[in-house]
Amino acid sequence: MQPKNLNRLLRALSREGLDVAYNNKIYSVRLSSNLNTNSDAPIAEVLLPEGFPLEAKALKQLANLASVRHPAGGHTCRACATPDFHPGDAGVAIGSVVETEAMVIPAAVGSDINCGMRLHVADLTVEQFQSKRNQFVELMKGDYFFGTRDVTMTSSAMRGLFQHGVLGWLDAMLNTPTGSVIKSNLSQITREAERIFLDGSMNGDWKLAPEELVPNDGLVRDGGLGTIGGGNHFVEVQRVDKVENRTLAHAWGIKEGQLAFMIHSGSRNVGKYIGGMWRFRAKAAWTPGVKYPDSHIFPLSLHYDPELVADYLQSEATAANYGFINRLLLAELLRLRLRQVFGDIEAPLVYDLPHNITLPLKKNSWVTRKGACPAHYGQPVIIPGSMGAYSYLCVGRGNQHFCSSASHGAGRQRSRFDLSRRGASQSEEELGLTGVDCITLRSERRIEEAPAAYKPIESVINVQVEAGMIDIVARLSPILTFKG
Repeated sequence: MQPKNLNRLLRALSREGLDVAYNNKIYSVRLSSNLNTNSDAPIAEVLLPEGFPLEAKALKQLANLASVRHPAGGHTCRACATPDFHPGDAGVAIGSVVETEAMVIPAAVGSDINCGMRLHVADLTVEQFQSKRNQFVELMKGDYFFGTRDVTMTSSAMRGLFQHGVLGWLDAMLNTPTGSVIKSNLSQITREAERIFLDGSMNGDWKLAPEELVPNDGLVRDGGLGTIGGGNHFVEVQRVDKVENRTLAHAWGIKEGQLAFMIHSGSRNVGKYIGGMWRFRAKAAWTPGVKYPDSHIFPLSLHYDPELVADYLQSEATAANYGFINRLLLAELLRLRLRQVFGDIEAPLVYDLPHNITLPLKKNSWVTRKGACPAHYGQPVIIPGSMGAYSYLCVGRGNQHFCSSASHGAGRQRSRFDLSRRGASQSEEELGLTGVDCITLRSERRIEEAPAAYKPIESVINVQVEAGMIDIVARLSPILTFKG
């Protein structure tokens, strides 16, 4: 079934300089011939459930991404978008996935490098949790909002985490534990490293990190580590509401009725520092005498400057390593407080995976995901809803048509500006906030991140199941959400 008023929509998009076609829930888009300076650019595709809005700005951003090429060599091979597709602030739509040959595109990741999801479960019932909820919440508010967390590290631990991520950090911590990690079960954390995408370790370089975080010696007290961040980032307490795939759920340690803890955060100020730096460096490295691309998306060419490409990838990996550790510490702070309040709780890791990252595909080619996560065959995939909706633990099916990817959430349908401007006049029911337990120090955060701001997660999940991108393993329902 095609969307209502499809022809009218396509004509309107044509006036925006876009050639768009529709077939079986997939929109195909490219820049109109009079705008497209790259006639060999691939046609980009967007998978959307019926009835979902199609935003011209996001489509234009995706078509621009598909058209990126470098005058010295290097081009986009494929571009697509997942169903949480919506406009991005830096010229690249959220939900975009792009395969490139002989070039990388720093803007296609942006500054929120290795933003991602992490999921733990615990053998606690909702009733047990609610009986001591207030004590737990006050402790977590201290750690997440008021700075009572202690994530002090030696200079060698900081260098290790930037250089080798979780594995480098663990080497240093096993040798000289510091901060609250002294109370942690480091053997458990070591075993769990294999449940992190890429083992939580990429080829970074501590010399590329912010200088103040990697001193020659002494202790480092980094105010960014173990923090949630703003926007749509969160830590959420959930209940495993329904198991769909009992075989995989058993293998992954998932049972109905368990408590779950889902974390959405990234590389914080380190990502902003490295991502912002490379946005300017990519522009400065553009071939002299060649007109800037109309999209102002500047790629780096392997043919033009291979060392610059290598430097960017290592810089991105350095920030990504920090992101892995940030999520690990958010989880570990929570796990330590769980044990303090509820006793000897194991709360094992299910999986941790990124959704803003560049990864090698084959020699001299890469796949970059912005607001889309890897969904390789058999790999766990974590897709959250809003704080008033279900979240889903899925398994990837390695669908090559969508670059083995899946959505990273439901996707916004109303901007934060719109919610802050008009949401305050709406009722809790209209905003979808009835019954939502949101812990935040900023009252406006509840409104900006209200469920009404997001698309229906069930439709986003179902269309990806139908398209053969993922299968559902378990559904989780929210209990309370910490928002930065």
